[in-house]
Amino acid sequence: MDAARECRRVTAGNQQQDGAPFRQSPTGPRVAPQPQPSFIATPRSPVQQVTDGYPAAFRWRRIASVIFFVGIMLSGGIRAYRDLSRPDAWSFWKDQYVSPSLSWALVANAAMAGGADRAVLAVSGRIGPAAAIWLRERINESHLKTGDVVLLSSPGGNLEQGVLMGEIIRAHGLATAVGVVDKDGRIRPGFCASACVFTFAGGQTRYGIDGSALGVHRFTSAAEGNDAVADTQRVTGAILGYVTRMGISSQVIETMSETRDIRWLDPQEAEAMKLVTAPLKPL
Repeated sequence: MDAARECRRVTAGNQQQDGAPFRQSPTGPRVAPQPQPSFIATPRSPVQQVTDGYPAAFRWRRIASVIFFVGIMLSGGIRAYRDLSRPDAWSFWKDQYVSPSLSWALVANAAMAGGADRAVLAVSGRIGPAAAIWLRERINESHLKTGDVVLLSSPGGNLEQGVLMGEIIRAHGLATAVGVVDKDGRIRPGFCASACVFTFAGGQTRYGIDGSALGVHRFTSAAEGNDAVADTQRVTGAILGYVTRMGISSQVIETMSETRDIRWLDPQEAEAMKLVTAPLKPL
């Protein structure tokens, strides 16, 4: 009995000395314990990484938000692609951001004959597809006030933009004149033709500088067949309404329709049509 107890004591002591990495088999030698399965991390998606640790309802809301944001970005990209794929899209962006067709200069205190000194925004060049936006920005940048002058020198260009420029000028209560500014800041005669005439028509007061010229001609339509007739009628009606609102005689429309070439109006004609409301001598 004492021998059996001593054998068990020796066996237990051996197990403690070995750090108990093995267990004693009742029927044989010591055997190693069965290895425990280790945790293997599986890769998680970005959505899982974002939503881990949140309730299920919240995770679904986060997923829905991500899907909605992606949808908005895709729809915006498709819309931008459609806009830029239009034939005139590049011309518009180029005229607005890259190389505007118009140029400008500001004369802070120009002496206008017969009146007080005025700020004059001198605009010259061809009227491009983004000219109206460009002019509005220049007016705001120059801080023009009612009665200040937009001085025009242009061969014309985009008819619609020319009309919009006139509307902007009238909305600001500005006057118009035809001419250029020389290197000494003095106003000299110039010319304004085609679509430029409708920009000039927007002036609350329309100065006629002696030696300057206004030129009109028949406008053309890019449409074909019956669409060309309908387009011409639509544009004619819009222009007639515009000049009437600006206080100009409908005779200017009749004069336009007479020729495809530019017809330069003499000062008496321009005054009779009420295009010029305040004749001036050159300064």
